[in-house]
Amino acid sequence: MKPLEGITVLEFAQFMAGPSAGLKLADLGARVIKIERPVKGEAGRQIALKNLFLDGSSLVFHTVNRNKDSYAANLKDPEDLERVKKLIAQADVMTHNFRPGVMEKIGLDYETVQQINPQLIYATVTGYGAVGPWAKKPGQDLLIQCMSGFANLTGNADDNPIPVGAALSDLITGVHLSQGILSSLIRKEKTGKGALVEVSLLESTLDFQFEVITTYLNDGHKKPVRAKQGNAHAYLGAPYGIYKTQDGYIALAMGSLIRLGEILQCEDLTKYSDSDSWFSQRDEIMDILRSFLINNTTAHWLGLLESEGIWCSDVFDYETLLNHEAYNVLNWDQKLQLLSGEEVHTTRCPIRINEERVFAEKPAPRVGQHTEAIIKEFNL
Repeated sequence: MKPLEGITVLEFAQFMAGPSAGLKLADLGARVIKIERPVKGEAGRQIALKNLFLDGSSLVFHTVNRNKDSYAANLKDPEDLERVKKLIAQADVMTHNFRPGVMEKIGLDYETVQQINPQLIYATVTGYGAVGPWAKKPGQDLLIQCMSGFANLTGNADDNPIPVGAALSDLITGVHLSQGILSSLIRKEKTGKGALVEVSLLESTLDFQFEVITTYLNDGHKKPVRAKQGNAHAYLGAPYGIYKTQDGYIALAMGSLIRLGEILQCEDLTKYSDSDSWFSQRDEIMDILRSFLINNTTAHWLGLLESEGIWCSDVFDYETLLNHEAYNVLNWDQKLQLLSGEEVHTTRCPIRINEERVFAEKPAPRVGQHTEAIIKEFNL
């Protein structure tokens, strides 16, 4: 039995942040029912990476909506809305990521829904919060990374701001949303009371930076300074970074520069005996390392450094990683069959329960695939 079996979640959310939270809940056993527009479904069905589609929906949609049911409803239609309200009365959780004011117009705002089901966990995602000058701005991952300051941490000193090449803001917000839901479900078991859970892309991305923002606040408000080349963390000193070798790259994490110099037999490094210099003279030190490490292979340096307990690694691409034994032992990916006969090759839930890996039981649904069955099951 999975931990969340018996929990019913109604997902009005679209795109990535809200649905990624629903994905985690579904993988852990919750019954997640997507409430979608008839025919077209949620807008995320048409948001694609590299224009890849399967069974009429984007590969991204299939990736984030496995293990869910689909209930098609026109929320502007009184009959459909009444059925949805009956469904809400029997649910444990409801999520949405509409802009502030939209659910109020529909009649499914928190105050109204609380009267329908006082024990419901009502969880919302916004871009920047429900109030303030940015409340109605588009909450999109790239925009959030840039407006939160995050894009100033990646890249080298002379680079323009560089966002992370993944939906970081969306996905970390989904994690926070699921945490809020799970903690509220525990509270409900103790008190019988529902809750309003609110997260925003901006706040979650700021929280993702709590380490560096705290440094900024306590360091005289000095801007982050990226290393000249091979930057990996704007606030950490040498040797922290990535270096080119004779045949690839090597990553060096934090550690004693003196010890590193001794192991490498690089006398120029041992001159920096004051650890304060490892940051104040970071570029100078990293230049020395660059000119030294380029003279041999990644495997040579790893063999030398790892045996001495130095924190270091190769720098893999997906092809190398996915063919490595360290990846294979994770049993990390899975294949799901669609109604069309096509197949989705994707990843599994990263959580293990009682030493068992959690795999999906079904693929993402077609629009309204489960509408009639849900109407009968919940007596709508």
